[in-house]
Order: sequence, then structure tokens, then C-alpha cells
Amino acid sequence: MMFQHRHVDAGGLDTHYLEAGEGSPIVLIHGGGAGADAEGNWANLIPMLAAHHRVLAPDMVGFGRSAKPGGVDYEYSQPGREAHIIAWLEALDIGPAMLVGNSMGGLTALGVSVDRPDLVSGLVLMGSAGLPVPPSPQLRAIIEYDYSAEGMARIVDALTGPDFRAPDGMVDYRLNLSTEPDTRRAYDRIVAWQKANHGLEIPEARIAAVTVPTLVMAGKDDGVVPVANAYRFLDLIPQSWGAILPRCGHWPMIEFPEIFTGLVRRFAGQG
Repeated sequence: MMFQHRHVDAGGLDTHYLEAGEGSPIVLIHGGGAGADAEGNWANLIPMLAAHHRVLAPDMVGFGRSAKPGGVDYEYSQPGREAHIIAWLEALDIGPAMLVGNSMGGLTALGVSVDRPDLVSGLVLMGSAGLPVPPSPQLRAIIEYDYSAEGMARIVDALTGPDFRAPDGMVDYRLNLSTEPDTRRAYDRIVAWQKANHGLEIPEARIAAVTVPTLVMAGKDDGVVPVANAYRFLDLIPQSWGAILPRCGHWPMIEFPEIFTGLVRRFAGQG
């Protein structure tokens, strides 16, 4: 088996995660689009990274096989996601670990590194949220998702570069996850919180508070988070390096898995 499926209680939330390998820990945090989860984002990469590292990939609260609280008192906020990942790291006694995050997962990893730098040895941000993003057709495809197969195909197309062709099963996998009733209810609340709270934009001072070594990665053809945002992250984060992938969209880890894995391994000192 390429990885193990595991569960742990993290701050009162049943949390599903994938795990493989031994060595210094690398934590992979998926993005926040409809139908996202750890397996869909990272399944092909875990075996490559697990040759040298203990690799763990959680489903964030509201996604995949993790808890999806339905009570009105639970808020699907960005601070809540960060608190959940901190609780998960503590529950497994992981740390310091390298955190690798895509999009919403990048912002979540960044927040953990600011609030709990003792848990973080390094940070990899890919198409990370956190800075303003302009309206674009690609962003509209995500925001206006209608839970149809055609809508999910539009999302996959919006998130990828000009040469990417979705492999068999990708659209159906994400569609089936997104339309599971509890997941759909959670996702609607996640999107509602974002609309009421300036999306996933945070003050630049919080980004500048990152003290751990950081690799900022971006697709040159990312239509959701423009490549200019990667350069701004590099301006703001003192210990930061950059990698820009041509002919790549919002999913470097899926579009160019070998290049992505090589960059992460090199950054982790195992290149």
C-alpha cells in the first residue's frame, strides 16, 4: 500500500489523514476547492516523498473524511482551520515539521507557522491564498460551482495550465466528494464565511511575521492566484526562496509532480 489511512481526535474533531514513510516529517495540506481532499491532492506524491521522509496529509475540517460539524455554533473560519491543524499536529506529537500547502492549505500552513513556529521547520507555499486576487474567469468557475459534472470539469480546467488533461476519474472523484451531503453543507458554509470576510485575504504584516525558511512556488499560468502574488510573498517573508513553473496553473503538485517533488526534497535537504 502506498500510504495508510488513519484517524485521530484533534481538538474534538475526528481527523482523517494519510501517512507513509519514516524520517523527518513533511505535512501536506490540500487546497479548499470543491471536492478537495488529501488523497486527491497528494496520492501520487506521497510515495516519492516517503522514500526519505515521514509524510502525513490531513483532510482539513469540512473536507474529505474529516469531521464536518453541522451545528450553528461552529464557524468554518480560516482561524478555525489553523487551530484544527495545530491541534492535529499536537495530537500526533509531530514537530517541528515542514508544512507544504496549496491555496487555502498554503494560507493555513502559513498561519500555523506564525502562531506556532515551534511546530514548523520550514514552509512551502504553492499558489497560496493570503493576498488579494483579482476577479477572473478561473476564479468565477470556482465561486460559481453548481455541483454538476460540467461545473467540476470547469473547476479542474480553471485550476490547471494550458497543457494539462485531467486523467480518467479525476472529475468524478472530486464531483462525488463535493456532492456528499455533509461535505456539501460544510462547503457552502466555508464559502459563505469567505464571502463575508474578504475571501482569504490577510494583513501583509501577518505574512511578514513568518520566520521559518520558506519556498514560494507558483505556476506561471495560474489564473486563480496570479504569479505576481508569489513575488509579493517573497518580498514579505524574510527567509524565502522562489520557484516559478512555466506552463503550469494552480496545481504544481498535480501538473508537474516530479518537478514539484524534486523541489520539495531539495528544500528539505534530501535533493
